[in-house]
Amino acid sequence: MAGQPGFFDSDERLEWLSAAGDPLERLAAVVDFELFRWELERALKRSDRAKGGRPPYDAVLMFKVLVLQTLYTLSDDQTEYQLRDRLSFMRFIGLALHEPVPDAKTIWLYREQLVRTGSLKRLFARFDRVLRERGYLAMGGQIVDATIIEARRPRLTEAEKETIKGGSVPTEWKPARRAQIDRDGRWTLKRGKKRLVGNGQKRAASEIVIPAFGYKNHVGIDRTHGFVRRFTVTHAAAPDGRELGRLLDGDNLASSVWADTAYRSQANLRLLDRRGLVPEFQRRKPRGKPMPAHIRRGNATRARVRAKVEHVFAAEKRRLHLVIRTIGQARATAKITLANLAYNFTRLAWLQRRTSPA
Repeated sequence: MAGQPGFFDSDERLEWLSAAGDPLERLAAVVDFELFRWELERALKRSDRAKGGRPPYDAVLMFKVLVLQTLYTLSDDQTEYQLRDRLSFMRFIGLALHEPVPDAKTIWLYREQLVRTGSLKRLFARFDRVLRERGYLAMGGQIVDATIIEARRPRLTEAEKETIKGGSVPTEWKPARRAQIDRDGRWTLKRGKKRLVGNGQKRAASEIVIPAFGYKNHVGIDRTHGFVRRFTVTHAAAPDGRELGRLLDGDNLASSVWADTAYRSQANLRLLDRRGLVPEFQRRKPRGKPMPAHIRRGNATRARVRAKVEHVFAAEKRRLHLVIRTIGQARATAKITLANLAYNFTRLAWLQRRTSPA
């Protein structure tokens, strides 16, 4: 027969979660979310409640809800459910068992306000300043790269595709159709190599091409600490090299810039020269000729440094399962901004845990 619930049952369960190593508790101990309050409250249009009504949820509490959504890949409805169900989630955002939980509509409206005001990028910049104040200066040079973030694929006719590419909207579309089609994302081709197993000898590599629709997350990280310092969001067909100027961090204490062959152009080389930076770009294989040995060795040396930026993309795509399910570039940018910010949160927690005494 089950016993009666006691006054300290929830406290005992939270103590057990802490002893088991609750990652959200570690994250809350490392990141002071109160530092975002001023920017959040400035972005939210709150009434003076002269006519009464339910008081709004705390701005920082709601921002923590968005962080949870990003870390655990939750929809608005699932976020509401998990907040009601999980003690660790409630503790992270600062809710007690008897307090009301934000519903799915409230979460959506809060996120939309941040999207309209463009506040998420300012929150990202605020946290980057905090990292520098805590001693995590941008050091060792910088590594830039981009990855495709897939979005929901629209089903369009060839005529509709051409109309959208020209910047217009098909005249026969009704308002409901316009609201459900992402006109900002673009199609592109992802190229790569697939390793094929040979007859017990060497593995052959065949080139594969995969069509993808969505956006690109262009990032620049510092080599020493691995934090995302700069980023931009474009449609998936945008050339990587055009974003180099926006990704360069002028505060990095070293001059080297690592990037792949997509960034090697005369314009980008002149840009780095004007800023006093040293290009460490990969080199392409000469057309119709074998790769010279010295170029192959140089590429291999640079690739070992460039591999660090792939850790960011792997964390966002594998652990955070980053995809775009919203419509339009503004919301896609907000989603990717939250992913980059959440990555920096977890990166700081990992670095702090590694350097703290046992």
